[in-house]
Amino acid sequence: MVCKLCGPKLSLCGLVLSVWGVIQLTLMGVFYHFKAVALLEDLPLEESATGEEETLESFIANVEHGYMQNALNCWIAALLYFVTLVVSGHQFWMNNRSSVSM
Repeated sequence: MVCKLCGPKLSLCGLVLSVWGVIQLTLMGVFYHFKAVALLEDLPLEESATGEEETLESFIANVEHGYMQNALNCWIAALLYFVTLVVSGHQFWMNNRSSVSM
């Protein structure tokens, strides 16, 4: 049973994009995990709902939570790219196998 979902060019494009996505998002997750200062601007910092002045301890806790949340989000996205890599690799293999066997 041949289960082709896409052609050889699209599967190759999916392979290349997935490899790049896995590498980039894994590295970004590692950098967020180690709290890289360059990524501080990308943190989802929450404002105080009561309008009170934020203490230094609550700000540090908020920043650390933001780093860990972004690291987790990057790793989840890298796993999704890995699933796309597996599907694209399977499709590339199916397309190449069918063209060689004919």
